[in-house]
Amino acid sequence: MSDFFKDRRVVVTGGAGFLGGYVCEGLRRRGCRQVLVPTIDEYDLVRMADVERMYDTLRPEVVIHLAAVVGGIGANRKHPGKFFYDNLMMGVQLIEQARHRDVEKFVTIGTVCAYPKFTPVPFREDDLWNGYPEETNAPYGLAKKMLLVQSQAYRAEYGFNGIFLLPVNLYGPGDNFDPEGSHVIPALIKKCVDAVDRGDAFIDCWGTGSPSREFIYVTDAAEGILLATEHYNGADPVNIGSGFEITIRDLAEKIAALTGFAGELRWDPSQPDGQPRRCLDVSRARKAFGFEAKTDFDEGLRATIDWYQKNKHRLFGEVH
Repeated sequence: MSDFFKDRRVVVTGGAGFLGGYVCEGLRRRGCRQVLVPTIDEYDLVRMADVERMYDTLRPEVVIHLAAVVGGIGANRKHPGKFFYDNLMMGVQLIEQARHRDVEKFVTIGTVCAYPKFTPVPFREDDLWNGYPEETNAPYGLAKKMLLVQSQAYRAEYGFNGIFLLPVNLYGPGDNFDPEGSHVIPALIKKCVDAVDRGDAFIDCWGTGSPSREFIYVTDAAEGILLATEHYNGADPVNIGSGFEITIRDLAEKIAALTGFAGELRWDPSQPDGQPRRCLDVSRARKAFGFEAKTDFDEGLRATIDWYQKNKHRLFGEVH
């Protein structure tokens, strides 16, 4: 393990969040003595004045920008304007001020939602601009993709060392299980566990179940981000994924089995499926900074289910 992080001041925006907690833990394991987390209570990073104050106060040498307004299909459909504006303004202003202050390195966490709706599978980074994103999350995906444009433009004009990573859907202990904003794995885990507790005969699932998704366990994603922060200094975007694909129907059946839910899965085709397929080509990350996901999918699901079962009463009280 190198001393890259040891004496650097590293700001992790979103460091108090799901992925951020694992990234901060990984930094400390690597010997980083100055892990700095600007919380939303102190700094509203959508506001330029707060961004400037954050830089003045924390004086980072490296910024890992994880903070984002995110959610599943339902949240994206409900708040397309907010998802576009908040994600764009946070990133644009953070990068602009980093440039002015000669920050050594800026790591932007993009999203798989930036890819075109119809992209050859597995998704290669070179296909990122070959079409419009899937409509339900296009505002979010495009806001994030503009930060790639900004990073590359600033590199060309100012020599700005900004890198751009494209993680696939995350899951793991500590994920967001709130139905208002959760993604598919925590949503299905909550539905199945709660149904078992109540003795329900069925659960409702959105869409047809036919789309496929790739998922990466949160500790693997954090490791990929930290390896890239230390070793990658290129202009090209890089996928962070597991290279594993599963249909939503198979996923739901797997989660039902692991949670002990033996009832019916009722699919609602009136609800959107989202992008037809998602699976990343992960060869660039392997070649550029030696990253490969390690966690077995069933093992990761069991850990996530176990975490929810232990924390559900703290999160939601009694299930009715």
